[in-house]
Amino acid sequence: MKSFADKARYGRADRSMMGRWFWEVDKVLLLMIAMLIGIGLIAVAAASPAGARRLSGGAVKVPELYFFYRQIAWITLSIPIMLFISMMNRDMARRLSLVGAGVAFVALLLVPFIGSETNGAQRWIDLGISRFQPSEFLKPFYVVALAWLFSLKDKGLPTGLISAAMFGAVAVLLMAQPDFGSTIIFGAVWAGMFALAGANMRLLGAMGVAALVGIILAYFFYDVAQTRIDAFLFGEGDNFQTQNAMRTLTAGGLFGMGPGAGRFKFTLPEPHTDYIFSVIGEEFGLIACLVIALLYLGIMARVLVRLLDEEDPFAILAASGLAMMFGLQAFINMAVNVQIAPSKGMTLPFISYGGSSMLALSIMIGLLLAFTRANPYLNRSPYVVKWSGS
Repeated sequence: MKSFADKARYGRADRSMMGRWFWEVDKVLLLMIAMLIGIGLIAVAAASPAGARRLSGGAVKVPELYFFYRQIAWITLSIPIMLFISMMNRDMARRLSLVGAGVAFVALLLVPFIGSETNGAQRWIDLGISRFQPSEFLKPFYVVALAWLFSLKDKGLPTGLISAAMFGAVAVLLMAQPDFGSTIIFGAVWAGMFALAGANMRLLGAMGVAALVGIILAYFFYDVAQTRIDAFLFGEGDNFQTQNAMRTLTAGGLFGMGPGAGRFKFTLPEPHTDYIFSVIGEEFGLIACLVIALLYLGIMARVLVRLLDEEDPFAILAASGLAMMFGLQAFINMAVNVQIAPSKGMTLPFISYGGSSMLALSIMIGLLLAFTRANPYLNRSPYVVKWSGS
């Protein structure tokens, strides 16, 4: 009978996809993601009664834990997808992302024609049994496509111009929905990756000025941006949502009112999605909110630490871009809830309820886990394919 040590040595010698994945994947990063998903499930359970009450405003009544039960179903579907993608080698992950970027972009093109509208925004495509938001699925694929493009810089391609055209096309489609928040995230990630790829300082400065001009133009010619900026900076218009979110967030003090004891959550417009961070504050306290913020920060830091010994420019750009996309979305959602940013209609990653969001984030983290895998057999094992950057 083999000892535990013998089994461990046998496991490290396993060259199957599952065997390589087990020894190469960042288990600390995987654990932090699992913690976020678990916290999210608890948070959705806390917010579900408030969300269900708002949904039951019509003739049809839904159970109080309606969103909680559906979130369990989405998690059950999403986790295997995340793990499967994380088992891919870099070449497979790159190919999947390029195809996915093309499909998601076509879906984004179709939104103005066949998309369904909710709360004045046309961002979803209704499939009958469910809806999906193309921009959410485009996020991870867009990042990897940009990373691949920037990694070809040495081949003489005008990667800066091509990447700017990619962002411009996405931005036009997003602004038409309208989705000003996602436009800012796509632009910020593009700029960050462009800088990481080696853009010169003059060009980065020009991009910063262009971004400022773009925001000013959006304020004067884009009604959605003007309304939200006025409400945030000057208190004009309807800023009830952010004010109410802040009141809900602080109502529980440091330790919260207790699970299910929140009252202000029933006044929030989207307690189970955009403002779930405030629900957490009311029922579990500000300390719980701080722990969640630190967990997001820990995920970002872990990715950066994981890349310290990485030599593949494509992997560095892809993993960094995915971490930026993930972290920016979390930061913006929390910033809206604490009234340091205007309302954006953006979910909190892995904590807010949402099918499109959960599936898209699982793809994003699956790709992130794939690009941060530390391969102990690199250059030694004939079973490992080294990505060539082409």
